[in-house]
Amino acid sequence: QVQLVESGGGLVQAGGSLRLSCVASGRTFSSYAMGWFRQAPGKEREFVAAIRWSGGRIYYADAVKGRFTISRDNAKNTVYLQMNSLKPEDTAVYYCAADPYGSWSPNYGMAYWGKGTLVTVSS
Repeated sequence: QVQLVESGGGLVQAGGSLRLSCVASGRTFSSYAMGWFRQAPGKEREFVAAIRWSGGRIYYADAVKGRFTISRDNAKNTVYLQMNSLKPEDTAVYYCAADPYGSWSPNYGMAYWGKGTLVTVSS
């Protein structure tokens, strides 16, 4: 059974930073794409960032380019999201996701999801 467990959310002032972590278990994730999505109150879930395990291809949403950095530690089955220069509009529940498709891109969905971690950015 695949499990994705997020951590690192919390309350931060605008301009601050947070680092989210997601630990994956239940499979060998060496060829999986891993990513982060978010859902703000009253809005649909949206793509934030993703990284393919093999080759390290990385994708970002335009709204977070230059501020957020996704990275991974294959040995630990962990993916990170470093969030800098946070804005109130970044407030959302952030979800970790994974997919076994080796050529994944943001046009595709994700097969597995975590339960989310709340990020609140105060102005």
